[in-house]
Amino acid sequence: MVNLKHAPAIMAIVREGSITAASKKLYVSQPALSQTIKQVENDLGAPIFRRDVHHIELTHAGELYVEAVQEMLTIDRNLHALVEDSKDEVFGEFTLGISTQRGLQLLPQVLPEFMRLYPHVKIKLQEEGSGRLERMTMEGICDIAFVTTISKNNRMNYVLIENEQLVLIAAKTTELAKRFPDGATLDITQARGESFISMMEGHSVRTLQDDLFNRYGMSPQILLETNNMEAAKSIAARSGAVFLVPSVYVPDSMVDRYRMNIYHISNVDYERHFYLCYRQGMYLTNYQKDLVRIVCAKLNVPCNLPNDKA
Repeated sequence: MVNLKHAPAIMAIVREGSITAASKKLYVSQPALSQTIKQVENDLGAPIFRRDVHHIELTHAGELYVEAVQEMLTIDRNLHALVEDSKDEVFGEFTLGISTQRGLQLLPQVLPEFMRLYPHVKIKLQEEGSGRLERMTMEGICDIAFVTTISKNNRMNYVLIENEQLVLIAAKTTELAKRFPDGATLDITQARGESFISMMEGHSVRTLQDDLFNRYGMSPQILLETNNMEAAKSIAARSGAVFLVPSVYVPDSMVDRYRMNIYHISNVDYERHFYLCYRQGMYLTNYQKDLVRIVCAKLNVPCNLPNDKA
């Protein structure tokens, strides 16, 4: 019998990668977490973590335990969601995952309208990177999440919200901007001599950028690394540099506001797009679907929810 009382602690250990990190996250002692693991293993009749590795690793029994917990959490959430949808006046609560950058772009437009429609529904925000948000949704920490990713996990549903494209923005003072008009399509090697503003290591755009540089033997000067995309755009404009960025973060007003040229890149393989993701088998409430519809309306894209007649 799976005891869901112990599940949050086990899931935290899996998510954080160690008992030490999980204990800090949960504000409990390491001996207490070790005792929880022992209780779960006694109930299950098998070890759930391998002891012969330097980092936490699930055994096969541990993987089965985690899958069972996730399925039970989904069933529990679905029951509460169905009950909420049957009421005349909607009360509820759900956890929404969204990256900080997308949150800055969308939440000020989306949440006021949602709150007007559903004043008694509480949203708890989780603002993390897309990779972490996918894991948190898989583990039941987030009910739904808006992520920029490749739809790859067969235990998750992915609803395409918006296609993304990587573009290069260049200050008007760069040699690139003097050679090519705004809106042109370029080979990335034509920016070989320019100085770049770059996202920090670990960011999806940085990964794509480094892959391009390695593929074409480029080693440009990196003036600055940052996790703040808005700052990166402004700094690139003011320091005579260029910056690789998803097109969704480049508004039409940017050319005039920042005095930048925007270029399409011909030789970039960009497979990451903006998705709604949630666990397989999870019931989406009417208010969750309406949140997705509002997001799609603000982005001026079709709403492709499964079995959605709207």
